[in-house]
This record gives sequence, C-alpha cells and structure tokens, in this order.
Amino acid sequence: MTEHRPHGLWDSPITPAALAGGIRLRGPSWDDGGRTLGWFEGRGDRGVAVAVDLGDAASLRDISGDFLVRAGVGYGGGDFVLKNGYGWFVDHETQRIFRQGIDEDQVDPRAITPGFGEASSPAVSPDGNWIVYVHSYEEEDIVAIVDSSGKSWPQQLARGRDFYMQPTWSPRGDRLAWVEWDHPNMPWDGSQLRVAELSFSESSPPTIAASEVVAGGPEEAVLQPVFSSEGETLFYVSDRTGWGNVYEYDFATGGTQSITSGDAQYGTPAWGQGVGVFALLASGRIVATRQREGFASLVVIEGAKEPLDLDLGTDYASFENPVGSPVGERLAVIASGPTTAPRLLSIDLSADFPKVSTVRLSEPGGGFPAASLSLPVSVDWENSEGDKVHGLYYPPASERFFDKTPPPLVIFVHGGPTDHVDAGWRPQIQFLASRGYAVLAVNYRGSTGAERETMVALRGEWGVADVEDCRSGADAMASRGLADAARIAILGGSAGGYTVLRSLQVHPGYYRAGICFYGISNLFTLASDTHKFEARYLDSLVGALPEAADRYRERSPIFHAGDIVDPVALFQGTEDRVVPRDQSDMLAASLRARGILHEYHVYEGEGHGWRRPETVEAFYSSIERFLRTHLLG
Repeated sequence: MTEHRPHGLWDSPITPAALAGGIRLRGPSWDDGGRTLGWFEGRGDRGVAVAVDLGDAASLRDISGDFLVRAGVGYGGGDFVLKNGYGWFVDHETQRIFRQGIDEDQVDPRAITPGFGEASSPAVSPDGNWIVYVHSYEEEDIVAIVDSSGKSWPQQLARGRDFYMQPTWSPRGDRLAWVEWDHPNMPWDGSQLRVAELSFSESSPPTIAASEVVAGGPEEAVLQPVFSSEGETLFYVSDRTGWGNVYEYDFATGGTQSITSGDAQYGTPAWGQGVGVFALLASGRIVATRQREGFASLVVIEGAKEPLDLDLGTDYASFENPVGSPVGERLAVIASGPTTAPRLLSIDLSADFPKVSTVRLSEPGGGFPAASLSLPVSVDWENSEGDKVHGLYYPPASERFFDKTPPPLVIFVHGGPTDHVDAGWRPQIQFLASRGYAVLAVNYRGSTGAERETMVALRGEWGVADVEDCRSGADAMASRGLADAARIAILGGSAGGYTVLRSLQVHPGYYRAGICFYGISNLFTLASDTHKFEARYLDSLVGALPEAADRYRERSPIFHAGDIVDPVALFQGTEDRVVPRDQSDMLAASLRARGILHEYHVYEGEGHGWRRPETVEAFYSSIERFLRTHLLG
C-alpha cells in the first residue's frame, strides 16, 4: 500500500548518512599478466591504491599502505598504475611517486621520485626500467623521466608547453606520445597530440631524438593516445568533425583514418589526467563509450564493421575509464546508471555474449530500493532564442508515497561549465527525487556530450546563456504539468553555483530558493586567484582582461548582491584552491548586510568538493532542511 503525502515530505531510504558512507572508484589498471586488476579508491578523505587477483576475491588488498594517494597536477587523476608486478602511485602529501610489489606480503612502498612540485600520470616503460610522468613545479609543467628504481634524479624529457597530459609508451619502448596545449586554451578548446622518437644510451635516461604533432590544433581537441599492440599505429580521440570520434594514425604512411563516425559523442572533456573513453583489447578490437542525449553505451569496434552495442542490460547508462587487459578479451570499466551506483566491472568478451563480473561496489549496504529511485527522461525545449536545449527530467519516486499534484522542481546545474549531465548515478538528484521533488538537470549551452557547436556556444556568453537555458527549462516543465510553477528552486556547485547566483540576480523572485556550493561570485578574483589549469578559462567564457573588465563586473554576482531577494544557502570548503573561500565569505557578508535570508556553511579542511563523511552528511541534511523551509513553506 502506498500513502498520500505532499511532495517534498516523503521519507526516503537515501539518508544523508547513507550517502556519506560510499566510496569513490576511478582509474582501473591491469598488470601485464591480465590476472591482477588495480584501481584508485576514495574512502572519505583518503585515497587508496587497491589491487585484486580476479581469480581470488579474498586477495583484495591495499597496496599503498598508510599513504594518501592523490595526484596533484590540475584536478588530479593519473594517480596509480600497475605494471610488471608493481603498483606505482602518487602520494598526496609529498607528491612523490612510490612503488609497491603487488604480491609482496609486506606493504612498504619505496619512493622513486623526490618530493617537490606535483606529479601525475606515471607510465612505466615496457621493459620496466623507466617511468615518464607529468611534473609541475612553480607554474611550469614538463614531461619527466626517471629510472624505475629511483636511484637517479628525474630528468626533463619535454618542456615549453603550458600543459601536458597522458604520456604513454609504445609497446617496443621506442616512442612516447602525449597531449599538450597552451594558455588561454583549455584541453577541450584546442590541444595537440605529439609523438616522440626516443634515443637510448647505456649511461643515461632516454632522450627525444625527434618529435612531431600528429593531430590536434587551436580548434581541435585530442585525448587519450593508445598505441596498437605492435606499435605501428596510434589510436586517439579528436573532435575535428564537430563530434568526438576515435581515430587511428599510421606511422608508416602518415595517414589517419576514422574508426567511429556519426552523430554520437565518443569524447569527453579532459578535466583530469586519467580520463579515458575507449579501450584496446588484446585482439585489436576496440571498446568505446558512445553517448547520445545523456545515455551512454559500450560498443565494440572491429575493423571496418559497424560498431556493435554490448548488451549489458538496462542497469548502466554511464561508463568511465574503460581499459583492456593485455591478455585475453577482457575489459575493466567503471559503470553506473540512474538506479545503479558506480561499480567496477570486469567484462569477458571472448564469447558471443559478454560475461560481466562485479569487482567492486561503491554504494554501502548493497544499494537502495529501486522503487525509490527516479528514472530520468530525456527532454528538450526551446530557449528564448529559439534554440533547442537538452536536459534530463527526474520525476519524484517512492515505493511508499504518492502525490498527484505537480511537484516542486529543483533545477540542477552541472559544473564545469564545460561538462554535462548524463544518466549515470547522481546521488544529489536521487536524494531530492526520493523525497518528492522533481529535478531537471539542464545541459545548457556550453555543455559537452553533444556536438562541439553546443560546447562553443557559451564562449563569451557565460552568465547569460546558461542562466536563460535554466529559466526556459523550468518554464517548459511547468507548462507541461511536470512541475509546480510557484515552487521552483535552483541548485549547483562550482561553475553551476555561479549560474545559481546569476539566476537569482537576473531573475529575482522567480526561484523560491537557491543552493550554491563552492560557487563563484567574483569573476575578477577567479581569474586572478584560481589554479593554473583554469587561470585563463574565463578568456573564452567571458573575455580577456583588461578589455572585458566591464563584462566581468556586470556578470559578477558580488557586485549585484542587492538584486538577490530570494533565500540562498552557501556551502564552502576552507581549503578550496579552485574557488577560494573569500568568494563565499564576501557574498555572505553582503547578503547579511542587506538582510537577505541566507545560510552559510563552512567546512574545515574541505576543498573543491566534499570528501569527509561528516561533511557529506551535514551537507545533505542542510539541503533537506533548507528546501523544506523555503521551497515547501
């Protein structure tokens, strides 16, 4: 029996405490024998390198000891890799690369690099003698090389570009490939794929004999170089046609052929060093992530044949970091869906039908009741300029309660802003939907997941186009009877938090409440105080300084706090390097001085996102109280 209860007041099994208890999974990596699988695991504020023999589930073990694993270049990623019987990881505190034998009984990692600067993306040579990695020190990034025993000082291998990403060895160890780019570009604006021929001597590390750019440019983004099994070709992702597709470069001919095509997205924005969207299997087949309108699938590509969808059932709609085993037809990937929290899968593709094994679950206690989880619907609407905007609409969901009236609506604004919302696991959205709120996740202009044209549409228009696309989405849902027009709130973090604040400023009285976590209130200070990776991001989104100073002031909510009249909740970490705390401090002080209803929650020791369980629990509890008071009241 179900019980009538007003929207927003439903009891939910998705409690703040339950969401605080999960773990984070990323970066799977195979050892050479194809039997041992490793990955990065986030447990609260700790990052751990984990490995397991897939033939013995009881062998699962932490191989990073007491170290906190987290690479430090940019937003991180590229924390950990398995190779030649060892796990190689970056220690967060010292940013040194450590080595640990995966079969050694005693966990006593050995330091390989000195402790200065930041390190990411260690890649071990095929013979196990050398490690290349990305190193950043005093605002200079390089590709460095060091011997794998740590007996010598690291050497510079490549320098001169502002950023480097994803160094990778050829199977014979005679070539390296990596992605590079310069300010003011972000990697998804324009980047280049460089291949280097190596020269060897007995007494010193390999050096670069010659190098060339084989793909990319100022208006072409490239990603994820992967050499073929013999090293004669190089696979990568490029958006040169307007869609992210997989390509293959032939070293003998210098020619390039497309492996995928069509109106689907095989790429993703490179927010971190370790991002990957396709995997090469031992047979030469490719497994890639293909996305359409927020829903992703895995496809198998063999030669010139049409990509074949892998039938994995209906549980999964998002896939991250697929990686092929060097032996056999096995794939590891992190998968999730609207009602399925992320899990690490091992997929055997040696037979006609995939054999899927779950290696590691992220959710506590086996997950939540399916009937209390919302299934998103892909929706479109027209914005004020007549252009189509895409989003995912999540209706309220409960196994115990119902209400036939139009529900209160929360607009969910993704971060980035160069990112998108897909139908993977979204705990913030499910937390709200299971309490009786409808949620519209807006893929506003500037979002990825579709063609490049959509992404670049935000250039010069951030703080305008995103705001209008969210407002038009709310109007559309209300006009279709999917939301109560009198009860609409808006929620977002980071760049999404900026859109929340701008929406409250530009459309006072339209939203009943706003929720902003580590959001941007002052574009001037963001341009001057943020980390190197995003230091010139605003050049394209708003304009270059000082020429665009008037636009920065016009679009900075801190200078127009008097226009905000609706209740707003602010959340901020004290250690945020991306959006420093003073952004929220100043806005909260301005709201307080003007008597605007607001809450301000500051979390000690947290950065750009919440890691500690107690923070996560407090955050969700505060959101629930705030919405009940200001959206339902």
